[in-house]
Amino acid sequence: MGPEGLSATHAADVEVLMRRGMTKGYEVFSLLTPPVYAAFVLMRKGKGHFTVNRFLRAAWVGGAVGCAGGGALEYFRSSRASEVTVTNRRLQHAYDAASLRADDHSTIGAILFAVLTPAILWKRASTVNLVLGGAGIGSAIGLLTHYGRTVTGDIMPDVQVPETPIASS
Repeated sequence: MGPEGLSATHAADVEVLMRRGMTKGYEVFSLLTPPVYAAFVLMRKGKGHFTVNRFLRAAWVGGAVGCAGGGALEYFRSSRASEVTVTNRRLQHAYDAASLRADDHSTIGAILFAVLTPAILWKRASTVNLVLGGAGIGSAIGLLTHYGRTVTGDIMPDVQVPETPIASS
């Protein structure tokens, strides 16, 4: 296998890890942004400045910032690592059942709340903020659901990661 194949494999692994970093960044910032925004507005400006439209806008903008930041951090981390290290990290993440389950819960919550939030709060915010902000809130609720299930004893079984053969040049 020539250097072209190795660089293509490395690029594919970096791409997978970068998408994972973007997903995790979106999840974490969707979880942190709403309470931080609410506390900031209520402490600095009072109840009069706290609106549903602004809250939902902060939720989806926070998720977008987390997505961009997580992807950028993962790109810089993975692009500077060796090919073997990146491949091993990709395999570890591909077989991490708890992380995959957290992603699933987060995605289900995002889809559910992207539909429910406009249905419930139709006249209180713009459509874009309702859908995208609802997805951000739902992602956070889905992630909290995953952590709640883990704390109550619903633990995922460990999965054996297969060994990766290393091709000699």
